[in-house]
Amino acid sequence: MRALSASLVVVACLALPSLVHASALRCDNKLVSEGASKTDALMKCGEPMSKESRTEVISNKVKVRSPDRTEQVSQEVSSSVTIEEWTYNFGPNRLMQTAIFRNGVLVDVRSGTYGK
Repeated sequence: MRALSASLVVVACLALPSLVHASALRCDNKLVSEGASKTDALMKCGEPMSKESRTEVISNKVKVRSPDRTEQVSQEVSSSVTIEEWTYNFGPNRLMQTAIFRNGVLVDVRSGTYGK
């Protein structure tokens, strides 16, 4: 029974890292973590192979009180967000990495195919 319990604990500990999703860009021995700025990424990783930029408009409904304060009304608020995708090619032995920035802040890193 103890062996089974110990085995379950080991399996659970091995599975835990795969459940955690943390985006980070590894450049040689430097790490650019989620929440970092574009400047930090440039300092640690240098210029990317390519950069793409687009603007997205995001709309949200918010509740506000009417001028006479008798009721709440729903109002749509729009804002624009700049999305940049920087692709790094670290050579044929590593996967290419695409760093995604929202308004200048790293929000995700995606792996691509092997570099050239």
